[in-house]
Amino acid sequence: MILVTGGAGYIGSHMAKWLHQAGYPVVVFDNLSTGKRSLARYGEWMEGDLNNPDDLTHCFERFPIRAVIHFAARSLVGESVRMPLLYYQNNVAGTLNLLHAMADAGVKHIIFSSTAAVYGNPQQLPIPETHPKQPINPYGRSKWMMEQLIEDAVSAMGLHAVSLRYFNAAGADPAGELGECHDPETHLIPLVLKAALGKRSAITIFGQDYPTPDGTPVRDYIHVWDLVAAHELALQALLAGELQGYQVFNLGTGKGYSVKEVIHTAQRLLESEGVSIPVQTGARRVGDPPVLVAKADQVQQVLGWMPRLSDLETMIQHAWCWEKAQR
Repeated sequence: MILVTGGAGYIGSHMAKWLHQAGYPVVVFDNLSTGKRSLARYGEWMEGDLNNPDDLTHCFERFPIRAVIHFAARSLVGESVRMPLLYYQNNVAGTLNLLHAMADAGVKHIIFSSTAAVYGNPQQLPIPETHPKQPINPYGRSKWMMEQLIEDAVSAMGLHAVSLRYFNAAGADPAGELGECHDPETHLIPLVLKAALGKRSAITIFGQDYPTPDGTPVRDYIHVWDLVAAHELALQALLAGELQGYQVFNLGTGKGYSVKEVIHTAQRLLESEGVSIPVQTGARRVGDPPVLVAKADQVQQVLGWMPRLSDLETMIQHAWCWEKAQR
């Protein structure tokens, strides 16, 4: 069985569905602090907390787990600045407990959900995996610490591990069954669509004087369905013995879209439904780099992964179907 920690969250729930459809038996493990039980629709369910070692022991004793895909983590940058100890306790200590449980159970394979936040402000573009790790907030630092814990465990315990550093996950299940429902929501595309539905007064553009073609920040978006597809490819390679030791891959498309491009594309796609998107402007946010775009050739060359749904129109259309269903 494949253990999906954080499997009631946005990406974890898509992962559980993808694995189920691919024929893998799945166990979803989540404490529901930020995940939604309604999203955990595939595989066996176990409510548990990484910070409770007994929960992990019970999970590994109950299920014959072959590999772990580790999504469970708090992930709000602003919250991490306000409550850094929560992030180190939940993300770092929780991962330490998970690695102990894996060692006790003899489980040798793990795929870790990391982030481009480990790089901090980019010194070169596009950003390669070898870029210096200089995270600028506790969230990014906690993820970098989690990576280092896993890499050290690989050396000491004979694990085989892959860390996948995401850029901006976006979109929703193409079938409309799963999607983003963070509380609070901080991602641009769902915020734009919530403004379109009247769930918020407007979408705010924070800063229009960046050194980019239209003055707004540029980000590399990847469809959540493409993202989980990459995890399965990594899983296949680990279980087949094709990946050994510790490997790291960026997950992005190598193409960026600006804030204004996202808003204008959404407006164009929704015009036929008579929907308008109210927009307001604000000052720059501290710590927002002008451009974050991945150099993603390694994952393509080693795992044969190619994004198939990560054009901006498709990501917005799938997210829009999900948002309308929630209304």
